[in-house]
Amino acid sequence: MEQNFEKECNCDLKFIPLDDSVTMFNRVRLEGEKTKADVVLGIDNFLQPEAEKSGLFTEFEAKTKLEIKDKIFFPYDTGSYAFIYDKEKLKNPPKSLKELVERQDLKIIYQDPRTSSVGRGFLIWINQVYGDEAPNAWKALAKHTVTVGKGWSETYGAFLKGESDLVLSYTTSPLYHKWHENTDKYVAAPFEEGHLVQVENAAIVKTTKQKALANQFLEFLHNSQVQHIISYHNVMSPVIKEGVDPAFSEMPEYKSLEFTPVSQQTIQKWLSEWSKSW
Repeated sequence: MEQNFEKECNCDLKFIPLDDSVTMFNRVRLEGEKTKADVVLGIDNFLQPEAEKSGLFTEFEAKTKLEIKDKIFFPYDTGSYAFIYDKEKLKNPPKSLKELVERQDLKIIYQDPRTSSVGRGFLIWINQVYGDEAPNAWKALAKHTVTVGKGWSETYGAFLKGESDLVLSYTTSPLYHKWHENTDKYVAAPFEEGHLVQVENAAIVKTTKQKALANQFLEFLHNSQVQHIISYHNVMSPVIKEGVDPAFSEMPEYKSLEFTPVSQQTIQKWLSEWSKSW
């Protein structure tokens, strides 16, 4: 992808990889006007209110076939949270989020909501389903949680080593195993309450001196070939459907649970309730 854009723009594109979008956003916020970043990738819809409030990002002028109401955050892939299990080992998977929380015979691994965007999504998912009863749900879940990891790679790796029955990931995660390991034994458990939808966005940093190139890069992200690359390597659903792997359309359908935006004060309150469950 890097070389493709460099040929198009006749410029030098540099990616700075970080562990997680929460870590990335906190770094850009800490650097402030001194940041060297022109574009950030990975501000999801859960971080979006906080990112917009920070004033660090500017409106894009990139052209796209999509109708995008927000003019700061530019979507490039999407996914729905789910718990993954090995169907050869777990014969009676939970059918709902509430069953997952309440069943003490299940060993669970998920990500820390303070450091992981996936964990932050789970924090919101629990609160949207449980409402005022969320603190009790966290306490019940804590009793059969093996570990809460810093990020997705660490937790998913622990699950693959057999340390838990289920791990928090995405409905698309089984595609990775199908593509790279030729196995269909890993399954995303469908939950009757619905699966919280995450949208990953790019955003142009307000202090950039390369705004024209930044907009060109955003347009590049919606190129059908680039969408194929992103969706394949991220194992996330593309936002532009042309020319992508047909495996996405062949996936089982999962009920979606749309994100209801909340304030940063509410997120902090939920984080405090979560931390008290341990």
